[in-house]
Amino acid sequence: FGAFLTVGDTLYFASTRKGNKSKNKYGWDNQGYLDIFQAKYKNADDPLYDVEPVSELNTKYHDGPATVTGDGHTMYFATESFRAGKFTKNKAKLVKLGKVSVFRATKKKGKWADFEPVPFNGSDYSVSNPSVSKDGRTLYFSSDMPGTMGSTDIWKVDIDEDGNYGTPVNMGSQINTEGRESFPFISEDGKLYFASDSRKGFGGLDIYVVDLAIPQAEPKNLGSPINTAKDDFAFSFYPGKDIGFFSTNRIGRDDIYKAKPVCNTEMYVTVTHKDTGKILTGARVDIYDDRKNLIETKFTDQRGIVEYVVDCGKFYHLQVDMDDFEGKAVEVPLNRKGGRQLVNVGLRPIEVLVTKHEIILGDVYFEFDRFNITQQGAIELDKLVKVMKRNPEMRIKVGSHTDNRGSATYNQKLSENRAKTTVQYVLSKGIEAYRLESQGYGPSVPKIDCKANCTEEEHAINRRSEFVILK
Repeated sequence: FGAFLTVGDTLYFASTRKGNKSKNKYGWDNQGYLDIFQAKYKNADDPLYDVEPVSELNTKYHDGPATVTGDGHTMYFATESFRAGKFTKNKAKLVKLGKVSVFRATKKKGKWADFEPVPFNGSDYSVSNPSVSKDGRTLYFSSDMPGTMGSTDIWKVDIDEDGNYGTPVNMGSQINTEGRESFPFISEDGKLYFASDSRKGFGGLDIYVVDLAIPQAEPKNLGSPINTAKDDFAFSFYPGKDIGFFSTNRIGRDDIYKAKPVCNTEMYVTVTHKDTGKILTGARVDIYDDRKNLIETKFTDQRGIVEYVVDCGKFYHLQVDMDDFEGKAVEVPLNRKGGRQLVNVGLRPIEVLVTKHEIILGDVYFEFDRFNITQQGAIELDKLVKVMKRNPEMRIKVGSHTDNRGSATYNQKLSENRAKTTVQYVLSKGIEAYRLESQGYGPSVPKIDCKANCTEEEHAINRRSEFVILK
């Protein structure tokens, strides 16, 4: 288990297979002790080759798994605390009780050397399953050291450029539970994969992922076919090579599987107040496909974020709405590579001028020869709805106008239809019918009296609705 692919396409993993140093059997499962092995990786479709133990790392006790920095020069590996002389004694049974520890090694002339324990190992707790960031500056591990919330937790520690360690930090309740969290892996794109047996999952250990670049992001279960009712753990993923590895006992023994990724985009939509930048909680975000079919509706959480997982290489559209704010339509940029995609949407607060006789909105325009409500028109009518909901005694008349193209009879009918459509839209938002009247004026009351020489812009301005306060 614990496959880790490093520079030079060398894969390190832990195994009890033949070739390990100890001939003894481990009492818990009557297998040999774990050793660290290496193999060569070619591509996702070919088998591993040149599998051999890393003899300089292995002892007669358990060794592995291991993790290597991006430059291939530094390794962190799990081993038993006996290696550093750390253990407790059970005098009654005359035995020494060890724990799991993490050691660091440096590569010299093609071999691993200069083994030294990390300073936060302990004789009465374990430090295990290390995973180092590509730049070598952060080490993630699992431990039951003091401060652990459950059985074992995911921890991290900073490492400076001289190789000195900071103070280990518990990853907190965002990741850890009262149960067992273990087998962390930090990918090059800042995602933390780990195994847990105490979250809603498929059973046993399941593999989860959390994007550490997203504040307070919730861990996500990787789902089927990665997770099963058995133990699934030790997931590692390499976006640059489009390959992952994970361990599972789904057929009754611990085996390593390869995982080929399906290209998905993880879309994080953040909704804010456009003027202040304040996050907006509870905003509605509808996502549509390239044919404008509604896929899903979600509401922003306490971070002002909604998350969608969508297919790569497709166009998507968002419609973002919130009470007291203007709605906004957003075309999401095409993403062919997958991974994280951040979309920021700023909403403007609704501002409406109400005079003694009229509600002044931005003009509700109509397309030529049509009476359907345009998207821009809907935004303005939503403002009208807000005003009427705040003033429950208010009654208004919708007056609709056309440009001067076409016959007077046709335009009169068109304007009546536009007025009725406008009223129907407002009714659909919960305003009572008795509070609304409508009248079509045709081209008889133009806003710009340009007669036969109107420009397209002037015609558009004359195609409008107006809102007169009756009460």
